Amino acid sequence: MNTLDIQALRLQLPHTARPVLDGVDLTVAARETVALVGESGSGKTLTSRSVLGLLPADASAEGSVRVVGDDVLTMTAGQLRVLRTSTAAMIFQDPRAAINPMRRVGDFLTESLRLNARAGKAAAEARAVQMLEAVGLTGSALRKYPGQLSGGMLQRVMIAAALMGDPALILADEPTTALDVTTQAEVVALLGELRERFGTGLLFVTHDLGLAAAISNRVYVMYAGRIVETGPAEELFARPRHPYTVALLDSTPRLDAPRGRLAAIEGRPPSLREGLAGCPFAARCAYVTDLCARQAPALLPLAQAPGPAAHLASCHHSDRVGAVGRPQSQSPA
Repeated sequence: MNTLDIQALRLQLPHTARPVLDGVDLTVAARETVALVGESGSGKTLTSRSVLGLLPADASAEGSVRVVGDDVLTMTAGQLRVLRTSTAAMIFQDPRAAINPMRRVGDFLTESLRLNARAGKAAAEARAVQMLEAVGLTGSALRKYPGQLSGGMLQRVMIAAALMGDPALILADEPTTALDVTTQAEVVALLGELRERFGTGLLFVTHDLGLAAAISNRVYVMYAGRIVETGPAEELFARPRHPYTVALLDSTPRLDAPRGRLAAIEGRPPSLREGLAGCPFAARCAYVTDLCARQAPALLPLAQAPGPAAHLASCHHSDRVGAVGRPQSQSPA
């Protein structure tokens, strides 16, 4: 059984001409890191928030979002509370926005366990010290206020908080965006170490393809609410088969890139106020034909990559899409 299994997830909001998530399929196994990448507005954060049932009140959702076998979309408020405190946890992008600056770190870490009667004060504090030590901090951090810690230390506190309930799944929503590159490398290495140590599945949401290459086993590329390419990280970055993935890689800063202006993806993503008859990337694609405008391509396995970890692409012309060099598979420094 997968830790996370999203099938045919479709999310519609009022006053939009198309779904914001349109048939998303995604899985995460135990001890696996899966990266979900794409431009801002592609639907990455909504996908991750759906796993915790944190969708807009006026949203209409179809499909299934199963965490350790249980469908989040059918859960009651009480079941969602249990899910969020013991089965799945989120590491947010900006720790300073997620942690109350007026309360001590110890209160932040132990609140969930104590409010849900899962542990008394002493047991909750002992667990908090254990988790702080697991992320490279000491128990003395319990008595500090968030303003007394650096950004990197606060993100470690966020990771410790995510581990407090011993979750089967961790959702990391661009957790290194607000950090300098040295601290980014430390946090990425720490997440990989903790994934192995605690046996959790990790869904890592990011727009940074270099970071995705460094941390993930598999990658999903999202555009306009759809998965347009997915596969093992090394295979996908070495031989991308969707024009959008190629464009993202070409626009990623790299030390070994040719001199000159960094490539950019011309145009802009389709508006939610406009319906889509064909491929959502057609207006920005160098490979576009009349077929692309008429018919949306299915997400299909590539002929040379069969199997459970197959390389799939949603493109009528995937056989014509050229390969580019992938980002270096190492932590950013």
